[in-house]
Amino acid sequence: MKISEIRERKVIHRPTFDFDRYGKRIYHAYEYYLPYNPGFKGNETQRLFAKWIDMALFSALFYSLFHENILISIGLSVPSSIISGAITESYFGTTLGKKIFRMKVIDDGGNYPVFLHSLKRNLLCLVNLFPIFTEYSSKTAAMGRRTGIQMNFRMYLNNKICTTYIVKESKMKEIKSISDADSVQHTGLIDSEN
Repeated sequence: MKISEIRERKVIHRPTFDFDRYGKRIYHAYEYYLPYNPGFKGNETQRLFAKWIDMALFSALFYSLFHENILISIGLSVPSSIISGAITESYFGTTLGKKIFRMKVIDDGGNYPVFLHSLKRNLLCLVNLFPIFTEYSSKTAAMGRRTGIQMNFRMYLNNKICTTYIVKESKMKEIKSISDADSVQHTGLIDSEN
């Protein structure tokens, strides 16, 4: 079964205005089936650093071995990291930068993406490097309310378009077991209907 088709059961308890005879608040339980998210919080920053690590290695390679100008080395590192990223993600599910952060790239089936799919994903990562600026406000006791501008990167667009996921290496076994259990359950439902 595809990861995008997996649903997680979530029960949310919402308080009411009523109390029981012991004075405890009464809660209503609401059950939802939400899409399964194999990703992890804060992966945007780690992915950005992983991409910079990959590009820094190629920049150093072009600068030291081929004696190129530093700006030319950085410019050549972009297509080099895109192509090498597509190759290593299709075979190992990771790049050197992602390996440092213990991240893997998987497709909707839970496998490493094929080369062309990974190449498309890596080409689209160039869109992720353009930052967006948002306004934020914070309130502290000492300074009162402060507003400012915050820079964020949209490190999810290429995964959304290509239906790929960035997961931690430690979560791979869980994803496989959930995917296999849901496919067995889904197959059992189909067999029982026939």
